[in-house]
Amino acid sequence: MVRVVKDHTVRRNEILDVAQQLMVTTGYEQMTIQDILDGLGISKGAFYHYFRSKQELLEAIIERMLDDADKLLAPIINDPALPALEKFERFFTSVSDWKTAQKSFVLALLKVWYQDDNAIVRQKLRLTMVQHISPLIATIIRQGNQEGVMAASDPDLAGEVALQLVYDLSDTMGWMLASHESGIDSLERIESKIAGYSEAIERVLGAAPGSLYLVDMEVMRQWVLAIEPVQA
Repeated sequence: MVRVVKDHTVRRNEILDVAQQLMVTTGYEQMTIQDILDGLGISKGAFYHYFRSKQELLEAIIERMLDDADKLLAPIINDPALPALEKFERFFTSVSDWKTAQKSFVLALLKVWYQDDNAIVRQKLRLTMVQHISPLIATIIRQGNQEGVMAASDPDLAGEVALQLVYDLSDTMGWMLASHESGIDSLERIESKIAGYSEAIERVLGAAPGSLYLVDMEVMRQWVLAIEPVQA
């Protein structure tokens, strides 16, 4: 039988695809490297050629998600027809839509993402996200300054701070979902936090109060409802 040698990137993505699916169907803790080997029909040595551990594999999955998000957001930034405030809103709406399209995987990821043994990965990927995304936000802020709807003296710094606030808001909501909080009380707490963070971000950007709409609460309600079967 002729041995098929695949391109390095193709094989690496195949491993990530199988691992990502197993995280949804089996769970990260229950998933073994042998499960991945069986799914692809490859040797253990072939796996370790790409990833040294399950932790590194998880990190690679998230980094790929960030790269995908970067590709998703770039067209919004570069659209000359969109005003700055609309770009800012579409920026985060697009991320929300992308997460919603992969809801099963994201909910499965939340089960492991906030465990203590992923603390280093979370911090590293937070820094990676800031490096990838904050320059895009700074571009929007510069446009907003020119349009007179924002007044940030340092767009680069404002972009970084705004992104850190958005990340903290996302983290807070993620913790709540990972803790299986649900129901009206949970929605009210989430809505209150969204309002508070939105106000803080508007101040960082020098935007008018109430000018930013970052989260669709109906979409948020669907996320909260999605975790109720886990509670049962």
